[in-house]
Amino acid sequence: MTSVPGRRSSTFTRLLRHGFTDPSAAERLLDGPELAAVRDDPVLLEALGGTADPDLALLGLVRLLEAQTGATGRQELLDTLIAAKPLRDRLLGVLGASEALADHLARHADDWQALVTYEARDLHPGVTEFEHGLAGATDPVSLRVAYRRCLLSIAARDVCGTTEVSETAAELADLATATLRAALALAEADAPEDAALCRLAVVAMGKCGGHELNYVSDVDVIFVGEAVNGADEDKALRAAARLAAHMMRICSANTVEGTIWPVDANLRPEGRNGPLVRTLASHRAYYQRWAKTWEFQALLKARPVAGDLALGEEYVAALRPLVWQAAERENFVPDVQKMRRRVIDNIPTAEVDRQLKLGPGGLRDVEFAVQLLQLVHGRADASLRSGTTLDALKALAAGGYVGRADAAQLDDAYRFLRSLEHRIQLFRLRRTHLVPEGDADLRRIGRSLGLRTDPVTGLTREWRRHASVVRRLHEKLFYRPLLDAVAQLAPGEARLSAAAARERLVALGYADPAAALRHLEALASGVTRKAAIQRTLLPVLLGWFADSADPDAGLLNFRKVSDALGKTPWYLRLLRDEGVAAENLARVLSAGRLAPDLLLRAPEAVALLGDGDGGLRPRTRAHLEQEVLAAVRRADGAPQAVDAARGIRRRELFRTAATDIIGSYGTESQPAEADQGALVDLVGGAVSDLTAATLAGTLRAVVREGWGDDLPTRFAIIGMGRFGGHELGYGSDADVLFVHEPRDGVDEREAADAANKVVAEMRRLLQAPSADPPLIVDADLRPEGRSGPLVRTLKSYEAYYRRWSLVWERHALLRAEHVAGDEDLGRRFAELIDPLRYPPAGLGEDDVREIRRLKARMESERLPRGTDPKLHVKLGPGGLSDVEWTVQLIQLRHAAHEPGLRTTRTREALAAAHAAGLISADDAGVLDEAWVLATGVRNAVMLVRGRAGDTFPADPRDLAAVGRYLGYGAGHAGDMLDVYRRTARRARGVMEELFYGGS
Repeated sequence: MTSVPGRRSSTFTRLLRHGFTDPSAAERLLDGPELAAVRDDPVLLEALGGTADPDLALLGLVRLLEAQTGATGRQELLDTLIAAKPLRDRLLGVLGASEALADHLARHADDWQALVTYEARDLHPGVTEFEHGLAGATDPVSLRVAYRRCLLSIAARDVCGTTEVSETAAELADLATATLRAALALAEADAPEDAALCRLAVVAMGKCGGHELNYVSDVDVIFVGEAVNGADEDKALRAAARLAAHMMRICSANTVEGTIWPVDANLRPEGRNGPLVRTLASHRAYYQRWAKTWEFQALLKARPVAGDLALGEEYVAALRPLVWQAAERENFVPDVQKMRRRVIDNIPTAEVDRQLKLGPGGLRDVEFAVQLLQLVHGRADASLRSGTTLDALKALAAGGYVGRADAAQLDDAYRFLRSLEHRIQLFRLRRTHLVPEGDADLRRIGRSLGLRTDPVTGLTREWRRHASVVRRLHEKLFYRPLLDAVAQLAPGEARLSAAAARERLVALGYADPAAALRHLEALASGVTRKAAIQRTLLPVLLGWFADSADPDAGLLNFRKVSDALGKTPWYLRLLRDEGVAAENLARVLSAGRLAPDLLLRAPEAVALLGDGDGGLRPRTRAHLEQEVLAAVRRADGAPQAVDAARGIRRRELFRTAATDIIGSYGTESQPAEADQGALVDLVGGAVSDLTAATLAGTLRAVVREGWGDDLPTRFAIIGMGRFGGHELGYGSDADVLFVHEPRDGVDEREAADAANKVVAEMRRLLQAPSADPPLIVDADLRPEGRSGPLVRTLKSYEAYYRRWSLVWERHALLRAEHVAGDEDLGRRFAELIDPLRYPPAGLGEDDVREIRRLKARMESERLPRGTDPKLHVKLGPGGLSDVEWTVQLIQLRHAAHEPGLRTTRTREALAAAHAAGLISADDAGVLDEAWVLATGVRNAVMLVRGRAGDTFPADPRDLAAVGRYLGYGAGHAGDMLDVYRRTARRARGVMEELFYGGS
């Protein structure tokens, strides 16, 4: 095959045309002595060009020829190769797809003859045929050789397209069955005395049990053992365990011929911590009392494969009824979905986008979705009880449990993904589920799947397309048929029955499935564009509602919002097109009463849930005040102005509540906020800023209505308590002091009358009946409390505090901060009170005793009767009061000399006390954790119940919703209460040492 120097040979060009990537190397191999007799035969080149990797196939063929014993053996192989197309396609197909099987053939040069026969019985072998193929194995090494020989025939049928992917998977499972039987026989032959003592059944689980095994996969099993002929049970179980362990080693140990695959028994009761072999009675007792939801899910695929098959069948018969009761377990669907999310969360970040099995849109998504539906509906419909994913999907579609179109798309995607997985593993026979990154690997795999024009680009495109289909459908698969149950379907289309729909809704956590079906019918029925978009949205929304503590409320609230906004052109478009808007809305509507109530009073606020226009970020006080004052200026009269200000307040309360809920729950694209303190600070700051802006606008409106531009007296509002500390909750009153100062030349009585009229009118307008929530303005922390004047001049405050102030009033002033009105007057008020709240000499012993006495009296007198003190987050041991009084006592004692302590905010003051060395890091951490948790509970109670509360709700559903907000999954409300008690107990211990114990 020589050519003119500088010009490519015709062979070189032909090799390129036939798909060789290294034609020069291929020419050298074709010119070698092994292929001398056939190098010009066009049939050979054509066959090599049809393989997944022609270069790899040619190299493998040369190695196989080199391994033949003598010229006769090589000639026989070449003659058969050229003359017999079935052998040619099979052999070259395997050599071009699997480097590992090429290595096997090079070591065992006669095994190519396993591919020669081409009879009907060879096309679809089963367990019997594979047992015959393994029959000559007498030790682990020969078993491996025989196993690879059988695997060679499976791979040949696979790469040639003689079998499709589900048949290949079934053959691999049958070969695994035959191999387990052969391995157990070898183990029994090595220990006949153990075999004589026991009956041992090997039950396949996972993909082997489901008849859908990969080329290289762990083979999951469970062992069942019983004593034989009255033998001692303990001795029999020990003998069975030795046999089982020996069988596992025979399959998984590395030898000169490598390994077969690991045998994994970790799906057994108690996993690795449990005995390897149990009796049937022991298995039954475990599953009846202790098994978790995922363990019943795993039993879907249980199938006796080796050993005492009658005992294995008894095992399956005993446990199968329990499988179909699993869906009745509390939190069944959330448990299954949580397990799926946990699998995804555990994937290394660098591998997520390449994970074919476990990643989003991967094989596991299909399998989880199908198994979930089987467990819910298989109780009543035995046709759904197949352990094979594609068979079960077909049965679900036939029964109307999933839509036929969805099932067809999912079937197609699953077959492609499994084919891709097979080709990846076949190359080196290694257990992997990662799509390779190299172009050479992608090219080989793409060509093996029939993508010949541009295999790398084509494979990537097809993989992404099928993964996208799975991501889109795997959750909708569970919810979409609920809509079909209440919709008009095409003739011949199967429908989910009303009973099955109710069954599915109950499994999802809906307490009133009949009402839920009515809501679905109202939302999705009809032929309008609105109904069509709802049918697209609802399957996903139903899943998000089910992920909350109150799915019924979420669906009902969604119907109410949709009824109010359904005719507006932007509403459904926002939910369909704005990415996170639909999920955000689902979270907000199902998390409790407060946010939906705020939204339903003005449903257009749903626009805040989209991506654009600032989204859900709380606005600053300056922006809020600017908007409120602009609305006040545009209004006709004080009532309309304050109505506008209250409307802005309601909208911004909704924005804050939505941000809080979404941060607590997390979304598919954004995990939940891990720092509860950050959410607490966000809510406290946002609500406090909003309250200040509302008061500023109301003050401006009242002054303008009664006096024009200027009030006869300068007027300032001082925030107190949580308001001054930037720590308001959703249901908090606004604690304030009112201070005024007559303008030059104005009579004091006239100024006082004006100031009192302003306060009275502000309070009236902010509490007037309205669609917007009232803002209660509380001035009870003023001098002399309720007995004192509502408004005082700055001079009056000065005189009072100089002569009469009590220690509790100085204590209260620690939280005082100007929030609205005349800034200069507010600054001078702060200068007036600073020596009181930050006394230069600290606190005297009498004052310290008085503060302690007041705290003790408050604990004994103000706690509501019948309340469990340990769960009262404000006044109970270790609650907000304990933490705040401890911090404030430190401030009263030391703030004069420690500037960092001169803050109205609890957490800032606590951090400053630690920085100043006044409290240890551990004690500061304990108090901060308790304060954040108690504040989070208060916020959660308001969000869930729609009204303020300082104790955990008694209603189980409300309690679960509070737990969900705080990061506790379904069924873990008790854990939440235990954590709160423990946290509060530690905080109380620190408080007693620092507040009562110190000097």
